[in-house]
Amino acid sequence: MKLKNSLFLIILLSVTVFSSVFLLEACGKKEKQEADTEKVTEEKADDKKSDEMEDKEKKDSSQSSDNDETIIKDLITQFGSKLQNVSLLADKKEIKKSMEENYKDFVTEELLEKWINEPVNAPGRLTSSPWPDRIEIKEIKKLKEDSYQVKGEIIEITSGEKDKNEAASKRSIALILKKEDNHWLIDDVTLGAFENSNEIIYENKEYGFRFRLPKTWKGYKIVMDKWEGKPIEETENADLAESGPIISIRHPKWTKEEERQDIPIMVFTHEQWDALQKEQFHIGAAPMNPSELGRNSMYVFALPARYNYAFPTGYEEVEEILESKPLEPAKDLKKAK
Repeated sequence: MKLKNSLFLIILLSVTVFSSVFLLEACGKKEKQEADTEKVTEEKADDKKSDEMEDKEKKDSSQSSDNDETIIKDLITQFGSKLQNVSLLADKKEIKKSMEENYKDFVTEELLEKWINEPVNAPGRLTSSPWPDRIEIKEIKKLKEDSYQVKGEIIEITSGEKDKNEAASKRSIALILKKEDNHWLIDDVTLGAFENSNEIIYENKEYGFRFRLPKTWKGYKIVMDKWEGKPIEETENADLAESGPIISIRHPKWTKEEERQDIPIMVFTHEQWDALQKEQFHIGAAPMNPSELGRNSMYVFALPARYNYAFPTGYEEVEEILESKPLEPAKDLKKAK
């Protein structure tokens, strides 16, 4: 009997132990499942938070880009309105003063200094009419976090286009802007050629004139040469000799195999031109002098005598171009000091 009771107690104890172990394992599994569930929930919450932060960053970045573009548009618009105030043909002292007054708030110090030293590379006003009225923006492109590129056109007008939202001529312009001390400034500018709907314009800032060409001359080249004048009377005094530049506008279809007629423009100082008219020297063997095309306050521009004596291809077209009086001198050219 005692043996049976002992056996029963052992069995009961074993069952109790196994039950306890089972319950402990079950509780452990439940706790693990709850912990895993909580972990998954936390991970999902973290992922959601991370996604929300990423979306916010993207939104903030997008808003920042939009704000930058708005600021850049305003800057270019204001800069474009200042171009007409800067005469590029004034003396160096006046150019420096004018650029500092009108461009300083829009461009980097390095670019401003470059333009002051080399105004030929700067945008501004060349003639009294037409004059640069504004910059029309065509494209704004983000290059880096602190750099943008803007492409557009400088719109030039005369009194005839002033209230009509039209253009007498257009000139392509590309600007690079960079951020300095949280401010956007123009750091580089590339200027294209002047154009309008029916013609293109060659512009010479060094001597102060423009020359209108048909649209078919787009892609023309400029060839530099020199004219030389000799005294009328035989003399060994070389100081009596004169010389100056010849600027030839060359048709884009000109080749060595098939040469075409150039448009040669001789440049004289007023003193040289007066001396030539007084026959104090002569140029070449032609019995007649060059014919005047126009003049500004410093230079006289002239067509060489018998420039088309060989009648090359295109000489008739050049004659038609010259008949339209295409050369427009700058009226406010001053000698650089």
